[in-house]
Amino acid sequence: MKKAINYFTKFEWTLWSISILCIIFSFIFFGQESYLELVASLIGATSLIFCAKGNPFGNALMIVFCILYAIISYSFRYYGELLTYAGMSLPMAVFSLISWLRHPFDGKKSEVTVNTLTKKDIIQMIFFTVLVTIVFYFILKYLNNANIIPSTLSVTTSFAAVFLCYKRSPYFALVYAANDIVLIILWVMAAITDISYLSVIICFIVFLVNDLYGFFNWKKMQKNQQA
Repeated sequence: MKKAINYFTKFEWTLWSISILCIIFSFIFFGQESYLELVASLIGATSLIFCAKGNPFGNALMIVFCILYAIISYSFRYYGELLTYAGMSLPMAVFSLISWLRHPFDGKKSEVTVNTLTKKDIIQMIFFTVLVTIVFYFILKYLNNANIIPSTLSVTTSFAAVFLCYKRSPYFALVYAANDIVLIILWVMAAITDISYLSVIICFIVFLVNDLYGFFNWKKMQKNQQA
């Protein structure tokens, strides 16, 4: 138990605790009724703190998060979000989990080896990101998705982030932070007509702070591993 407690720093425990409390309080304050959304958000926030440590368990939790949000999206007939989570984020999270498990640092299963991107990796990322963006743009357009430009941009940043996560690059967290900003803008637009969406905005602000910390910690990990 002591080893488990000491695994996270005091700052990380504080960050996780505040994240969880913000999600729960916003859920209660705005009178949300979908407890599945609450559970998914709590799992999502918890996965981020593990991913920030380079722990493969974070990807395992991300798989659960994707499954839950795919179910939520289907129940609300958000077919664009359903396709994004089930068709892209979920399989990429599985690939990332396998990649992280296959590359432990110094034999420690709780910490992945931080990778440096090659020119080939960057070219692949750009090619596949553009391809996925074009494909999903026309899918979302066919489904008459609201706010199609920011929604498509969300797909773009999501895919780039999961690709970098699979490649074990510290920049995956930074691109996820960019995705959080896009989603915050997207839900602010929705909150103009329905104030209850403020709870979703708070959730993604929490994710943004965690992702920024994740990038900072991964750069620190990279420096320590290279030393």
